[in-house]
Amino acid sequence: MDLCDINQIKALLTRHGFRFSKSMGQNFLIEPWVPRDIAASSGAAPGKGVLEIGPGIGPLTTQLSLLADKVVSVELDRSLLPILAETLAGRDNTEIVSGDILKTDIPALVREKFAGLEPIACANLPYNITTPAITALIEAGCFSAITVMIQREVARRICAAPGTADYGAFSLYCQYHTVPELLFDVPPSCFVPAPKVTSSVVRMVPRPAPAEVDDPSHFFLVVRAAFSQRRKTLLNGLNSAFGQTLSKEELSRIILDCGLPADVRGERLGIPEFAALSKALRRAGA
Repeated sequence: MDLCDINQIKALLTRHGFRFSKSMGQNFLIEPWVPRDIAASSGAAPGKGVLEIGPGIGPLTTQLSLLADKVVSVELDRSLLPILAETLAGRDNTEIVSGDILKTDIPALVREKFAGLEPIACANLPYNITTPAITALIEAGCFSAITVMIQREVARRICAAPGTADYGAFSLYCQYHTVPELLFDVPPSCFVPAPKVTSSVVRMVPRPAPAEVDDPSHFFLVVRAAFSQRRKTLLNGLNSAFGQTLSKEELSRIILDCGLPADVRGERLGIPEFAALSKALRRAGA
């Protein structure tokens, strides 16, 4: 069965009485190059086990199963389970787990399913869980690579450089934990139903925590403060978070002592600047 052929997809879904769920953000691929290229970009290979999220009817699952030793796919929609049983029949290295990835103990699942294999994650993520799902995969701390197809807007945010319009707190979070790379775009015409936005594929390779950050909790506290009032200056953001401990004049002096302009905005700062600012604030008692 061609899982990207629109006519075969319609016949399959009709046979099983399936209806798309808007609340689950379901959009199925109808262009075979997309799952093929995602799987090829994911690093799936012999010796590796792939955790997939939201397999849909299984086109990406199938491509991953051709490359990796094992594929485990977590699917929330129970009405897709009999469809996947049909479309993945004969693929002995695939397994469907019924559940919610956001409520799943990912490290425990990986230990159970991928003993002796190098775990990677790969998914066409439902748009409505993009940020929490990526966060969960990163914080699981057990994947050598995470490859996801998501909204282009979020993909650009993940990969954005300081000082650009897309740069924000989530950019810093992802770049603190991983080295992200924007791979390619996927237009709405590649899906049924067609979404209203373009998608992009991003690959994130986990890396050690940046050496200049010696207190991650405080570092991210400063980051959140800096972006809590995006259109205002860094000083105003820090004053909202630390104003009860330090005066605005003291905060201004700390910013200047870190070699930053008095009116700088948080979106101009990268990891080294935020790390220096965090250290200076802690020294001052914030």
